[in-house]
Amino acid sequence: MIKISYNVLKSLINIPLYIFKRPKIQKPLHVSHSDWPQYLSEKFNKPGLRILEIGSRNVTGSNHRKLFSEAKYIGLDFYAGENVDIVGDIHRLPMYFNNEEKFDLIFCSAVFEHLYMPWVAAKHMTELLKVGGHIFVETHFSHVAHERPWNFFQFSDMGLRALFNDGLGMEVLDCGMSNPVVGMFNSHSDNYLRFRPVKELYCHSEILVRKYKHVEDFDWDALNPEQLVGSTKYPEPNQ
Repeated sequence: MIKISYNVLKSLINIPLYIFKRPKIQKPLHVSHSDWPQYLSEKFNKPGLRILEIGSRNVTGSNHRKLFSEAKYIGLDFYAGENVDIVGDIHRLPMYFNNEEKFDLIFCSAVFEHLYMPWVAAKHMTELLKVGGHIFVETHFSHVAHERPWNFFQFSDMGLRALFNDGLGMEVLDCGMSNPVVGMFNSHSDNYLRFRPVKELYCHSEILVRKYKHVEDFDWDALNPEQLVGSTKYPEPNQ
């Protein structure tokens, strides 16, 4: 017989039912937070393939070099450290490679929230990618403020789609958000918000795209909305 203390039972009774509600946004089919390392390794750990990880420095105990032991793996980071081959800035990515050094896979995790111009980074990543090559990005949609002051942006799945868009010659293969979160406004919030729940938060957002064509002289101002948001549109106001 399992014994449950009064305090534990009380806490279970007081759990709001909305935390069990199924999330509205689906996680990626193949590249959710728990799945992407193994998936990318299975697809790209092959002799002759060139892999570039941006933000490769081991700061959390994860060293992704071992996932690509059969491929040519290069790790780039803003600072020197374990698993870093090139110290550099993603905003200036092309200066570290010549025109012949294209990659089959460029990936990063927990990087884009720290970029002051992520649209520049997206463009440079596609420039270094072979036609037929892939980009994977995992970042945050809802997460604790960290590594401030360089914690600039949070991204939804649609935000990542807009960055890696058709105008850049990219097609989306897998995209979504994973690890749903329930939050609450705390006692320091405005009175009308205090202690109200915040639903439909997601810790991680992920995207996997493939470069289907090379684009010369890309210009963000020249894009039409369909190349960024597809057939979607802003929700119409309620009548």
